[in-house]
Amino acid sequence: MIRGDCRDRQVLEKALRDADYIFPCANSGYGIGEKEKYCTEETPLRPISLYGKTKVEAERAILDAGNGISLRLATVFGVSPRMRLDLLVNDFVYRALTDRAVVVFEGHFKRNYIHIRDVARAFLHAIRSFETTRDQPYNVGLSDANLSKLELCAKIKELIPGFIFLEAPIGEDPDKRDYLVSNAKIEAAGYRPQHSLEMGIRELIQACQILRARIWQPLSRAPSGPS
Repeated sequence: MIRGDCRDRQVLEKALRDADYIFPCANSGYGIGEKEKYCTEETPLRPISLYGKTKVEAERAILDAGNGISLRLATVFGVSPRMRLDLLVNDFVYRALTDRAVVVFEGHFKRNYIHIRDVARAFLHAIRSFETTRDQPYNVGLSDANLSKLELCAKIKELIPGFIFLEAPIGEDPDKRDYLVSNAKIEAAGYRPQHSLEMGIRELIQACQILRARIWQPLSRAPSGPS
């Protein structure tokens, strides 16, 4: 973790003289966002969690030192060999198939989303275009998937009709992230995602059915309480 002190920056600057860096940052740096405005790479960063704060701090150090690109990833979803069920889309699909229901706190909070394979493609794009995109941050997400948690649940219900979701009338989500994100900058640089949210949900349904059949076990799962 880069804390931004003098020694850390000296180490980073020395390392960057010998190598180029592509840093996986996160949309979480936008925190509460700009209320009805899209967050661009010029939007002030207001991270809420320790995770978001350290990501922002590391991004700043890398971009200041030179020889780096920062990819501000949206909320990732999709099937992987080390299947994560603590990611929002993955978690909701798994619960829709197993519990048939989910209770959502502050369901109007919005996020952007991106498939894991498109994350890999974004890194390849950054490698190939490094000389023309270096020393800048780029949002990486689906431009048609700035969705609230309730809107995400409605998308899942289209493919799992028996899924029931309710918004809790009281209580708060400890994760206060709420933002709309523009991905126009990286799209103008020649990158576009290839995997839609619906495509990812369909894949997750198949994968979660395998999990339910106990062919193999998930390595992690989010708590079974409200989200």
